[in-house]
Amino acid sequence: MDKKTLFVQGNEACVEAALYAGLDFFAGYPITPSTEIAELLSERLPRKGGKFIQMEDEIASMCAIVGASLTGLKSMTATSGPGFSLKQEAIGYAIMAEVPCVVVNVMRGGPSTGMPTRVSQADVMQARWGTHGDHAIIALTASNHQDLFGITVEAFNLSETYRTPVILLFDEVIGHMREKLVVPEPGEIPLVQRLRTSVREGTDYHPYLPREDGRLPMSDFGGVHRYNVTGLMHDMWGFPSDNPQIAYGLMRHLVDKIEQHTHMITRLKEFFLADAETVLISYGSAARSALHVVENRRARGERLGLLELQTLWPFPATAVTEVCEKAKYVVVVEMNMGQILQEVKKAVEDPSKIFLANRIDGTFISPTDIRNILRVIQAKGV
Repeated sequence: MDKKTLFVQGNEACVEAALYAGLDFFAGYPITPSTEIAELLSERLPRKGGKFIQMEDEIASMCAIVGASLTGLKSMTATSGPGFSLKQEAIGYAIMAEVPCVVVNVMRGGPSTGMPTRVSQADVMQARWGTHGDHAIIALTASNHQDLFGITVEAFNLSETYRTPVILLFDEVIGHMREKLVVPEPGEIPLVQRLRTSVREGTDYHPYLPREDGRLPMSDFGGVHRYNVTGLMHDMWGFPSDNPQIAYGLMRHLVDKIEQHTHMITRLKEFFLADAETVLISYGSAARSALHVVENRRARGERLGLLELQTLWPFPATAVTEVCEKAKYVVVVEMNMGQILQEVKKAVEDPSKIFLANRIDGTFISPTDIRNILRVIQAKGV
């Protein structure tokens, strides 16, 4: 794991990052376009003493990583559209039971079986609201392999910090594209280790009682402490309760521990925003085309800028508001029917200046596609 330069797919970069972050356990089921992650980990993870298992389906895969995490292991699974749908109930269980784990979704066209080998970014809202009930979630993405590496490591760090599942939303283009990756030296990127309880034995360990800083210490299940884990509303000992005060307190805790730390979780990249009259907002592989347009137009004297989102959830509304405040036009570039567009509209004072540049046909959105939308907007002088 010394520092090295590789020429790899995005899925391979994800594997390198997961191993760097200390992945101990992977359970998954092959599904295009994420299969390379499972294939590589089946070979690489056992070499470092970790455990790889191919489960019978995606439901079992998600349940397996929840169980492995409870015993103290850093765990991950990887999937795509239909498999991500199957994982949703167990993701909700992990949210309720506050179990850290990482779920990779290499997005493809849908709904249903859709277009297994074509690109899409249409799982953004599923990542946020796919599991039932009120809840908060962390979902991250990236537009290049170096950022993908860092964001994957960050996913493990955030999952341990907030005791929550973290979703990595990559898309097919990022997953299968090849480019340079420099794997950092061990220790170059700080790693967050699990916060172990200082209570050694007895009944003083409360598995769901946060410290003053909001973090929840954990005890490895099956170790010195006997405690309850459930998907039901529960008290600080983990036992089911329908007491309204307990239910209210737990729900507020599950949401607030993430939503009140949005500023700490948010990862953004800004390009030429200081004087931008037209701001593009994008993420994932679509942001590559958006950046190409911005750089090309600025070379011709036009005042364009790009805000690249790497944190999709919790949505960085405050940052988006500030960036869009002085812009004449804001164009959201994504490969769906406007899922992030709606969040941007909610974040700005004047939604009428927000426009969409998108593709929904399984084809990568090109710089030409974006330029055509910009021409229409400028021609109308909206």
